[in-house]
Amino acid sequence: MEPVSATIITCNEAHAVADALRSVSWADEIIIVDSGSADATLRICRDYTDKIFHRDWTGFADQKNHAVDRASNDWILSIDADERVGPGLRGEIEDAARAGFRLRGYRIPRRAFFMGRWIRHGDWYPDCQMRLFDRRHGRWRGGRVHESVAVEGPTGSMRGEILHYCYRDFSEYLRKLERYSTLAALDCRDRGRRATPWALVSGPLGVFARAYLLRRGFLDGVPGFAVAAMGAVSTFSKYAKLRELEQGARAPGGTGTPG
Repeated sequence: MEPVSATIITCNEAHAVADALRSVSWADEIIIVDSGSADATLRICRDYTDKIFHRDWTGFADQKNHAVDRASNDWILSIDADERVGPGLRGEIEDAARAGFRLRGYRIPRRAFFMGRWIRHGDWYPDCQMRLFDRRHGRWRGGRVHESVAVEGPTGSMRGEILHYCYRDFSEYLRKLERYSTLAALDCRDRGRRATPWALVSGPLGVFARAYLLRRGFLDGVPGFAVAAMGAVSTFSKYAKLRELEQGARAPGGTGTPG
């Protein structure tokens, strides 16, 4: 049976990490890379693994690659502290491990719980993620946000799901939206994208139409509307902050960073 290392990056995740750890307790080892938790995160993690490493924050992809590098095994299952491996997914991974993993990576659908219900439509589902992969052929890639695993060679998909408890309440959603839209604006600037008036208008409208209408987010009721609407707000915020970066870079003595 091919051994599997589960990797999780953490920082002040005491409210969620125990459930994540329980969901991967069957793995051959669990690797934690923590960037300075001040709550009970590390104490909770020690109940499940002694392979806990501190590393100052350098970005999502970089932190996750560091966890991969610390693993003893070549096959990596990467989850976040607010995610859980569903029971069906565990069995599917174990069956593939017994067969020797015939591919180099597997995409896994992710289902989010938000505003009291599971989201099954719109931009949040199935949200397939490359989370099980052979590290000899795959690495995390990405900018400040939207990191993903790039695998060289044949890949496949699992049917079982990762369960994502992404936000404890709507206020947390808004706080993360503020942070991530800033990081996304910086990434856009680094890639040379521009915050044109057309992008400020068409970007948010396109995101809402895709999530709510084309991908049938309306079937998820009020939470589905919220997901589509806040996706549009996030897109607008990203472009508005990018425009501020552009104006700051052009202004006399401008630093090019948000105030």
